[in-house]
Amino acid sequence: MNWCFIIPLIVGLICALLGYLLGKQSAPSTTKVIKDVDNTQVLKWRQKYADLEGQLAECRKSLELEREMDSVGSVLPFDAAKVKAVFGKKVRQDDLKIIEGIGPKIEELFHNNGIKTWKDLSETTVLRCKKILKSGGKAFEIHRPDTWPKQAEMAYNGLWEELRQWQKTLDGGR
Repeated sequence: MNWCFIIPLIVGLICALLGYLLGKQSAPSTTKVIKDVDNTQVLKWRQKYADLEGQLAECRKSLELEREMDSVGSVLPFDAAKVKAVFGKKVRQDDLKIIEGIGPKIEELFHNNGIKTWKDLSETTVLRCKKILKSGGKAFEIHRPDTWPKQAEMAYNGLWEELRQWQKTLDGGR
């Protein structure tokens, strides 16, 4: 047997055993440090989670309050007699056909897309109006809804005289 192979093998085994014993002896302190760091991180994340939960609760409360105010405070009375005096015809509340450029078919198209009131139309972008018209087919694509949201806002706010004067200058909603 050749000692050149046996001596390195025995030295390797002794080093491996020594490394194992030293590693095992120092491991509990390393584990404790890791546990302390983990506990610190966990406490930080829990605190952050609690803060975010509080912020979310505040946001939800604020949103609920805003919705409540929106539904109660923003309902303006509709004066049918005043509208009839200005436009010379009977107009129903939230009748989109009062908007220059919107007829019965376009009104139906908008109703099918969730825009049923003057307020809804006033909060709709011109780009969305164009997309709705495009979804109706080629016959509707020729219409230009550039002023429709502003007209709807005026109708929603009861600015009938101003709306009528502006509509006199418009050509099919343009």
